[in-house]
Amino acid sequence: MNPKKRLLLISNSVQYGRGYLEHAEDELRSFLGGVKRVLFVPYALKDRDAYAQTAQAKFAQLGFALDSIHRAPDPRKAVESAEALFIGGGNTFRLLKNLYENRLLDAIRARVENGMPYVGSSAGSVVSCPTIRTTNDMPIVEPPSLTSLGLISFQLNCHYVDADPSSTHMGETRAVRLREFHEENETPVVGIREGSMLRVEDGTIVLKGTTGAKIFRRGETPSEITPGTIVDPFQPAGAPR
Repeated sequence: MNPKKRLLLISNSVQYGRGYLEHAEDELRSFLGGVKRVLFVPYALKDRDAYAQTAQAKFAQLGFALDSIHRAPDPRKAVESAEALFIGGGNTFRLLKNLYENRLLDAIRARVENGMPYVGSSAGSVVSCPTIRTTNDMPIVEPPSLTSLGLISFQLNCHYVDADPSSTHMGETRAVRLREFHEENETPVVGIREGSMLRVEDGTIVLKGTTGAKIFRRGETPSEITPGTIVDPFQPAGAPR
């Protein structure tokens, strides 16, 4: 992995009983460090003005100014000159469609490859993957492709939830859905529970937060990982590090 890449990939924007991004405040402050202004991408929600207002209030509280890309005269130039990028959650299909329509995918890739900090939350984290095939969202719109940014080489399933053994619900569990993914695809998937996030820096991926995650690999039993673990989804479970 390119050691210049810096990403903070958060599972969820709101944790039960807490405010917007409150559970990720310490990581955001640490990750963004000396950044003064953040460019926000609100494309995953319909009401972009309201979304930008929410994000601006939180980032101001954390000590960062925030500009929303939907107000920029030229979104591509806004990315090319941004100090750091935050892509918020919502519907992943709508988000990706708008990234395509505004010709932003290659611009974002180029900036991140050269060290621009990237923060994603939920859908904003999923679009950092090679594709959006492991999102939980309905395809309410149709992007030109499911191929996304490819900033990481594996897939994420955000808001990952373990099956409740006492539930009488007969629909597929999240683990079943991801097993179906691996019937057709080989790419590993990290299911990050609400309250957790991945921090990518110096060529290393570390699981942060409080709730842990699971790694799903084709043909293997899913493996549990705990906060503080160095994450390598392509290394077989139990292999020496």
